[in-house]
Amino acid sequence: MKPEFRNLRLRQMARSLAPFVAARSAVRPDKGWLRAIREASGTSLRELAHRMGTSPQAAAQFEKSEAEFRITLKSLRDAAHALDCDLVYALVPRSGNIEQLAQSGVTEEAAERLRAVEHSMALEDQAVGDIDTRAAKKPRRVS
Repeated sequence: MKPEFRNLRLRQMARSLAPFVAARSAVRPDKGWLRAIREASGTSLRELAHRMGTSPQAAAQFEKSEAEFRITLKSLRDAAHALDCDLVYALVPRSGNIEQLAQSGVTEEAAERLRAVEHSMALEDQAVGDIDTRAAKKPRRVS
């Protein structure tokens, strides 16, 4: 991808992900969101099952699967809909933002290439040494 398009895409992704950054620190209920929302809204398991067009046992299984991180997105979306909720889904970088995540990948790729060159140079007794420190440095712009 051309650098100008890649930078544009990164800026677009940063704007799209901004509302989700705070969600990263939200504490997930021990028994899952489905059960927590159902109980907080006063919806019975039988009523949830009726809205989903399934049995109470199946609805309980959805709650258990969600609590154990085994539920499919489709099932989670269907259960959320039955609870009059929307499923909000995003992948948010663990630290920093999308631009920093993209830059870390570029930096690591450059470092690996430098290590390969350093190895070849070392075989020819021409190594410059301290390659990991040099790779971590911010590149200088050449005008």
